Amino acid sequence: MDPAEHQDPATAASTAPASPAPTPASASADGTVRAAGCVLWRRSPRSPGLEICLVHRPKYDDWSHPKGKLERGEDPLAGALREVAEETGYAAAPGAELPTVRYLSDGRPKEVRYWAAAATTGAFAPSDEVDRILWLAPEEARARLTRPLDRPLVDALLATLPPGTGPCP
Repeated sequence: MDPAEHQDPATAASTAPASPAPTPASASADGTVRAAGCVLWRRSPRSPGLEICLVHRPKYDDWSHPKGKLERGEDPLAGALREVAEETGYAAAPGAELPTVRYLSDGRPKEVRYWAAAATTGAFAPSDEVDRILWLAPEEARARLTRPLDRPLVDALLATLPPGTGPCP
């Protein structure tokens, strides 16, 4: 007979090997936090060219592109569009995939996949997560972004847009 068959369930539980800590839904098996977002743009209603949407997150007091952690099993593009809608109030038509940004966040590796996305319908409503948005010309958006790693995404967006949608008429 196997001795474990006669062991008290409480004792068996306490002597069982400890399970590893659960992996957060947004983290991969290697511990990298997975996130996605968009460089959201629209044609400027005030002048020729386009504007890029930046979000202000009061928790960090920063300006960034709309982005957020992926939910368990969520497709990165679907997560990027969900985050745009949650943070800006706008639906978006996705375009080309842009460069992935990698950095450390709270000592853990983080990877954010980005897409170009044209704003379609919607309206902004402030929340605890995002209290303001700005629509800025590309050069103004580049200057306003808090993280230097986010700035090359503006140039990547401009390089992917079809002729006639860039900042010049």
